[in-house]
Amino acid sequence: MRLRRLSLPTVILIAAVAAATPVSAQQGQGVRPLAPDQAQQARPRAPAPLKVDRAQRLNALFEALKAAPNARAAQMVESRIEAMMLQSGSDTADLLMVRARSVIEAKDYDLSLQLLDSIIELSPDFTEAYAQRATVHFLKKDIYRSVADLQVVISREPRHFAAFAGLAVIFQDLGDNKRALDAFRRAMQVNPHIKGVQQIIKRLEVKVEGREI
Repeated sequence: MRLRRLSLPTVILIAAVAAATPVSAQQGQGVRPLAPDQAQQARPRAPAPLKVDRAQRLNALFEALKAAPNARAAQMVESRIEAMMLQSGSDTADLLMVRARSVIEAKDYDLSLQLLDSIIELSPDFTEAYAQRATVHFLKKDIYRSVADLQVVISREPRHFAAFAGLAVIFQDLGDNKRALDAFRRAMQVNPHIKGVQQIIKRLEVKVEGREI
């Protein structure tokens, strides 16, 4: 499979996911924060914690993704989610991630694993580092380590549709169509516009449930 320039583990996907673009100052469909009234302006307020702000922005983006009217609109939201996922909160970890992704594209998987291991040691809460490492394990045909990292990803971010789709492809390759079907459905619940997955689901439904929906 061809590696695309994405933060999510899309090389595990059968369906293509949109390439990442820089995250904008505000997410969703042009949503902007309400201006404070004059009374609020008169007294100083402490800035909202970064983690809370990030969580709110991600929530808005995932809602926008689910409600996207078409694939093109969904692609725009996907790119912003992917860009935000690459923000670890550590400049060092982010720089290492840029290097790791470049090395993955160069197919130097051993070095990329070393870099990703270092990122995780430095920033153990950086979920996307596990997603990227799952990709490398998959490329090295180390399926069980790939699954282990993908499970970490979805336990921390249950809306990580690419991780669910990655698990689905692995389960399908292993002949576990039932778990593959469930994982593909979970991916589509978050992102109904993943290209090609609906057709895969229909085929799996026939195999698993004996009927075509």
